[in-house]
Amino acid sequence: MTASLGSLNITNSHEADPSVLHIWGGHPLQGEVKISGAKNAALVIMAGSLLCPEPCRLRNVPSLVDAIRMGQVLSALGVDLQWNGDVLDINARDITTSEAPYELVSQLRASFFAIGPILARLGEAHVPLPGGCAIGARPVDIHVRGLQALGANVYIEHGMVHASVPGRDRRLKGAKFYLDYPSVGATETLMMAATLADGETILDNVAQEPEVIDLANFCNALGAKIRGAGTKTIVIEGVPRLHTADYPIIPDRIEAGTFLVAGAISRSDISLYPVISDHLTPVISKLKQTGAQIIAEGPDRLRVIGPDIIQATDIETLPYPGFPTDMQAQFMALLTVSNGDSLISETVFENRLRHVAELNRMGADIRVKGHTAIVRGVPHLTGAPVMATDLRASAALAIAAIAAQGKTTIQGLQHLDRGYENLDLKLQQLGVRIKREPAPPESEANSTAIQSSQSALK
Repeated sequence: MTASLGSLNITNSHEADPSVLHIWGGHPLQGEVKISGAKNAALVIMAGSLLCPEPCRLRNVPSLVDAIRMGQVLSALGVDLQWNGDVLDINARDITTSEAPYELVSQLRASFFAIGPILARLGEAHVPLPGGCAIGARPVDIHVRGLQALGANVYIEHGMVHASVPGRDRRLKGAKFYLDYPSVGATETLMMAATLADGETILDNVAQEPEVIDLANFCNALGAKIRGAGTKTIVIEGVPRLHTADYPIIPDRIEAGTFLVAGAISRSDISLYPVISDHLTPVISKLKQTGAQIIAEGPDRLRVIGPDIIQATDIETLPYPGFPTDMQAQFMALLTVSNGDSLISETVFENRLRHVAELNRMGADIRVKGHTAIVRGVPHLTGAPVMATDLRASAALAIAAIAAQGKTTIQGLQHLDRGYENLDLKLQQLGVRIKREPAPPESEANSTAIQSSQSALK
């Protein structure tokens, strides 16, 4: 299956992108970069549009593989979509089926979140267990228990989650539910499902991420009654029907953080816009500990000035407002050339240190013990053929390549295209010598990088 949006060519996720990214490092960056809309907000808000029987317009939607795949899921459900640049018009008036297609959901974990809106709208939903990056187990048990608390009958059979609402009106009922873990996905699924429920729903120990707040704001723009998003308790007063809205997606805090790290590791002076600084508090704090200067140049603009000597610092990933797991790999790249030793503890996903082997191929000195990486700073990195193992690892390798001596060739770009809009073009605009081209068949870089990736999985 192939779809397209702009210059992106979308293939099934199990098919490796045949192109490679060449980066010649060692040159400072300069200029400014525009930050795209938040991937994780756009995907769930696209799913949330299923709640509304009237047309909706989303603005600042990033042109990403994942956004296209979510669009394919919605189209398969009978939703009409019209893309115009970063504007997406969605009409979910006629949902023609309650079953999401396996071949699409298996490629994109976020598409599983459609189960809440479909169930709330139709009274039944059939959604395959989700896929996505292989960064660890992300079970859906909290989603299931939460939907059951709202009155749904839910069971899993042959890899498919089946949910239905009993009773004549087939309407979910308000309830109080405590999340065992502040899962972003479960918080979003249950919040969406509760918007059309009969009565009040109270969700405790919920995720507090900015993307959760953005989803709540979108639902409220549609006429939902949600309060408390961004705190540990969200209260939803169910309404019978939602209406049209025109809604802008927030800027992507992870893309912004990635460029801040790129500026720091290259000892550069660059500006970013638009950004919401409050969403980047832990990232900015850690960057300052490494010696970088972060300057607010306006309400939605940040400037980063990289330090002459990058200082070591320790990092522990935690749910928001803690340090984001989605920035762990990028900071590891930065700390490989720091002055001293750093400890990086990954507490969110158990399989998110596979980029260590690739960074070590570039001359880094990193050892892994359990879920902790010990990073001993080296004077410099050296360009090498490497393989991206997941979305954020691909960005980390690009960051490392910017600072490395010589040429780095990155494969596995299907991961990069899932979450970064035109990263190569944006880096090029900042002065990075970078080129994307088809990989030569049976090249030495190809075979070496694949062997390296396979060894990282052992």
